[in-house]
Amino acid sequence: MKSNNFFSLFNIISLFLISLCACNSTKEKFQENKPLNIIYIMADDHAYQAISAYESEISKLAPTPNIDRIAKEGARMDAVYCTNSICGPSRSSILTGKFSHVNGFYKNVDGGDFNGEQLTFPKVFQKNGYQTAVIGKWHLGTKPTGFDYSKVLINQGGQGTYFNPQFCINGKDTVTETKLHLTKVIENDCLDWLSNRDTTKPFMLLYQFKAPHRDWRPDSMYHDLFNNFDFPLPETFNDNYEGRIAASENMMEIGRHLNRRDMKQIPPKGLSRRDSLRWLAYGDKGQYWSPNDTLKGDALKYWKFQTYIKDYLRCVAGVDRAVGSVLDYLDENGLSENTIVVYTSDQGFYLGEHGWFDKRWMYEESFKMPFLIKNPRVIKAGTTSDAMLMNVDFAPTLLDMAGIEIPGEMQGKSFKEVFGGNQKNKRKSVYYHYYEYPIWHKVQPHYGVKTNRYKLMYFYYTMDEWELYDLKTDPNEMNNIYSDAPQDLIDSLKKELEALRKEYKDDDSLEQMRRMTDTVIKRVYNEPNKIMK
Repeated sequence: MKSNNFFSLFNIISLFLISLCACNSTKEKFQENKPLNIIYIMADDHAYQAISAYESEISKLAPTPNIDRIAKEGARMDAVYCTNSICGPSRSSILTGKFSHVNGFYKNVDGGDFNGEQLTFPKVFQKNGYQTAVIGKWHLGTKPTGFDYSKVLINQGGQGTYFNPQFCINGKDTVTETKLHLTKVIENDCLDWLSNRDTTKPFMLLYQFKAPHRDWRPDSMYHDLFNNFDFPLPETFNDNYEGRIAASENMMEIGRHLNRRDMKQIPPKGLSRRDSLRWLAYGDKGQYWSPNDTLKGDALKYWKFQTYIKDYLRCVAGVDRAVGSVLDYLDENGLSENTIVVYTSDQGFYLGEHGWFDKRWMYEESFKMPFLIKNPRVIKAGTTSDAMLMNVDFAPTLLDMAGIEIPGEMQGKSFKEVFGGNQKNKRKSVYYHYYEYPIWHKVQPHYGVKTNRYKLMYFYYTMDEWELYDLKTDPNEMNNIYSDAPQDLIDSLKKELEALRKEYKDDDSLEQMRRMTDTVIKRVYNEPNKIMK
């Protein structure tokens, strides 16, 4: 009798364990079959050097632990490049998967507004049953299309302001935030949207910050951060631009072109609003100024660098906190295993390298973008990759990972297969073209090609200058070897460059390209008392 009871109990336990395994298997299969959610996080002007996952000296002193979580749980991409290193054109290329000269938004200034009627990856997700939203910085002028919900910055020409920012909701209602710092507002809005979304649908959210864009005004909670030490100067901080004519004509030097507003100076009492604004902008065009009579020369340049870099990194700290809030939400709501998370910036940025702030150049610091991505179904935790990619590849990749067909008109390519155990570089080169001149920083229009080892650039607007760098022996791009390089090397790089220009439909004549730079199409978005079209 006892024996029969034993076997009965054994059978019951066995059946329970089999049932439990079957349930777990069914649950895992259900999770694998569920559509993947997408959270695409993008800051503005966030240099890869300022993300501690990239292990720069600056980032070791100003870590970004929450952003790093994406790399630890997914991948850090080490060779992602912007096709046109300026805010609006990069955003338009990311949305459309097409180069800026093809999607029509190739300049921030006098280039018109984004054509929202064209195909974008949010529209494709929306058509495939996703609930879509964009919150934060948009900076493209026209009303966001392809989104079930939009709340985007509209003041200061779409740049927004760190304090008292104005938003347009769904292209109609305008609201002003009067209490919180902009980064916190965007953080709260995204968490609210996630908490109130339609949970019967997969979601695709663009979570986009103004920070750490100029003029680098951090939340008051970070005002004392980094006060007890100074940051080291970059190796190329005192670059004299020898052998690089285009670089020598720049207007983005920390020592000469940061203005009083950047340095948080307070205008004298009694000035009119117009005169106060002029006083604050003093320095933009290289005018000499100092906060006092004794701070001069190298000491003045050093002070400007420390003031700039600390405020910049304080803004980054706010973004890192906001990223952590959303990652925590995913964890707490059982969404982490079923959500692709991307962290990137609209381009790279200079943190004192070559003595600069800002971007625009094809030199590495502004050309290279940070890109971290987490997708538990495809990407092994802690992956690093040196596959060369471009920002036009983001849209095809997200669609491919979600199992959605990539539209044929997109010029970018999916890099999903990079994570399938095949780290082989799909591209042997990447292409770049910058058009805007002279505003804001007098960066000469140029185009170029980068391979694994070499970078060739051509500056064509008011000059006829080639630059060539061996990135293996000269990673800081200090020595232009174009006049000394073997002719067969130059010929092979020019051949590759022309092939890319043809492939990407950017093979106009120099006269036509100069005309693109000179073209003036006023932006409705920048005009006062105008609501988004």
